[in-house]
Amino acid sequence: MRGEHLASLADPPCCTVGYRRKTRAVQDSLCPSGGQPLCEMLPSAGVYYFPWEINSSVPEGKTLRTFGRLCCYDLARSEAILTMQHNSTQYQVCVDTKFVEPFQAQVGSSYMVLGEAEHREETSSPVVKARILTCVEGMNAALLEQAIQEQRKYFSERQEQRESSTS
Repeated sequence: MRGEHLASLADPPCCTVGYRRKTRAVQDSLCPSGGQPLCEMLPSAGVYYFPWEINSSVPEGKTLRTFGRLCCYDLARSEAILTMQHNSTQYQVCVDTKFVEPFQAQVGSSYMVLGEAEHREETSSPVVKARILTCVEGMNAALLEQAIQEQRKYFSERQEQRESSTS
């Protein structure tokens, strides 16, 4: 049951093999270009990255999700800084807020962001260009971290099964 629930979160129905076979005609009719399946036209759902994983190795334009506590917000520059402590180190994620303004910034509250990585010359880590910035005050960060680890484990096992079944 748990695995099925995670699979449904990861793949929209149109991206599952059985569904794709059954609904190919419907997809083609929904896609005016006729060439690309509907699920390939949608943007990526975004892979979870912990704040301490966001660095220069994250590809430009990669859709990602992350979270942290809002420590400062500069409306004039459309920039917010999310922080998160891991072990004994404090990590910061710079968020470009142009696409989500105006919003009620609550400094000290927890936020979750979905956006694209953008590399800028003035920073060593990429800036996240927010598409969605949500206050999640009261969220249990330790439990979210555990859930992300479980999801990664599940996706890894599922990928291994797919690779072994095709060879």
